[in-house]
Order: sequence, then C-alpha cells, then structure tokens
Amino acid sequence: MLSIARRFGGPSYGNAILMLGLTTLFWGGNAVAGRLVVGEVSPMVVVFLRWFIVAGIMVPLLWIRIRSEWSVMRPYLLRMVLMAVFGFVGFNSLFYIAATTTTAVNIGIIQGSIPIFVLIGSVIAFGTRVRVLQILGIVLTLVGVTLIASQGKLDTLLALAINPGDGVMLLACVLYSGYTLGLKNRPRVSGLAFFAVLSAISAVTSLPGLAFEMASGTAQWPTVKGWMVVFYIALFPSCLGQIFFMRGVEMIGPARAGVFINLVPIFAAILAVSILGEPFKWHHGLALSLVLGGIWLSERKASGRHDRPNPGGAV
Repeated sequence: MLSIARRFGGPSYGNAILMLGLTTLFWGGNAVAGRLVVGEVSPMVVVFLRWFIVAGIMVPLLWIRIRSEWSVMRPYLLRMVLMAVFGFVGFNSLFYIAATTTTAVNIGIIQGSIPIFVLIGSVIAFGTRVRVLQILGIVLTLVGVTLIASQGKLDTLLALAINPGDGVMLLACVLYSGYTLGLKNRPRVSGLAFFAVLSAISAVTSLPGLAFEMASGTAQWPTVKGWMVVFYIALFPSCLGQIFFMRGVEMIGPARAGVFINLVPIFAAILAVSILGEPFKWHHGLALSLVLGGIWLSERKASGRHDRPNPGGAV
C-alpha cells in the first residue's frame, strides 16, 4: 500500500498540500460512506471488515519493521489497546450508528469539533495553558455544534431535545479526542508500523461488537453495494488517508498539517449535497462557519509553541 501511495503521483507524493488535501477529501467522503452503507451492511460488520482489511494490508507490508520495533512498542501495549478501542473501534462504531439516524452534513460538521475537544482535553490532562482567543474559539465551536444538534430550532434547544444521531456522533468525537491525546505519549516508532499494529488490535477488539450484532440478530453482511463502500472506507479514509497524512506531517510538521483537518467538514458537506442530495440549510452554513471560525481562533498562537498533541486523523 505504501508503494501504491508513492506511485500514486510520483512527484505528487512530495507535495504536502496535495497529500493533505486528498487526506481530508477521503475523510470527508467517509461521512457520505457512512450514509451509503445504511441498509447495505450493519454498523459493527462495517467496523470489523474495515479494520480486518486494513490490518490484512498493512501488517504484511510492514511486518519486518514491526518486528524490529516491537521491543519499543511492547511496553505500551495496554495504552495501544485503549487507543485502538477508543479511537478506532469506539469512534467508528458510534460513527456508523450515528449515520443511521442523522445526515452526512451533520456528521461532517460535528466531526469538525474534534480539535476543540482535543484542546479541552489537553488542558485537563496536560495542564496546557489556554489563551482568551482559544476560549472564544471553544465557545464558538460549541455553539455551532449545538446549532446542528438542535437543527436550528430554538424550541428544540429550550426543550433540550436533540437528534439521537447527532448526540451519538458528538460522543464519538469525544472518544476520538481521547485517542488523539494518547498520541502525545505514543511509542517512538515509525508512524506506519504504529498504525499497522493499531489496525490489527482494532480488528481483534471489534469482534465483541460483531458478536453482539450476530447474537441479537441485527448483523447484516454486505450487499454488493455494501462491499464497494466497505472497500472504499478501508482503502481510502483508512490506508491511503493515513499514509498521506503522515507524509504531509513529515514534510510540513504536525502544527501546519493539523490545520488541513478543518477541511473535513467542508468536503463532507459538499459531497453530501452533491452525491446524496441532502439539503444544506441556513443553520448548516451558520454552524459550519462557527465551527471553522472557532477552530481558526483556537489555532492562533505564538509561533514556536507546540504544546498540544498532534491532532491525528479522523479515520
């Protein structure tokens, strides 16, 4: 897969903007994929197949590197299991469950709140100092997410009633933020080897959810259309998206690369409207502006300060 990525565009593999732009396009497309699999394959089957396919590709390709770096990773095994459970299995499970009751536009915009949750978590976990602009950014982002959850209706907000799918997606973002915070103290090994091991752990730890679906009679194995979407999810948002993101970080650094993640909700909204024909209403536009504006404010900091963890990728 790495060789495929390198062959993807030859010199393009050395273009950070292209690599990061494609990454966010793939991740934005994941919101649309989440809607497309509804009725074609059940959520936990998607999660299991996604990580089974990813692990089946990445582990053999990186086996030599994994073996050489395993002694460094082994002391972090419990931490890596928790990161896989929360960031990959937990996030993805809730992501596809949310997709059954909310729109891809909503999913993409709510997903844009992850950097803010990371900032809040870094304050709690690491004592990161927060400036006034960052506090304002947090407030703006949360207002934007609340606007989406209430569907732009004041009476819904006053009644404290939200779309269940939006609430589930918000919880998924909290879980992924926990995974992202864990990246701050991950083992010092190559990113691809680390991701390959996490994907293998995720394939194994997704089995209880799959077993629950099968036992409850709700498991649905993919239709032909379902298989096509599952392979898209595994190959593009997962494998190529991660490889391209790591390449982008390698070329321009995590701080600058992290800003590109702000494009995910934009791509998700564009793809949802163009592919799924979902409506884009006034509250979507206002919420998207608030979320992106809040992230922009929170990212404004003195040059040379890198006190927050790598924002990771919304896989």
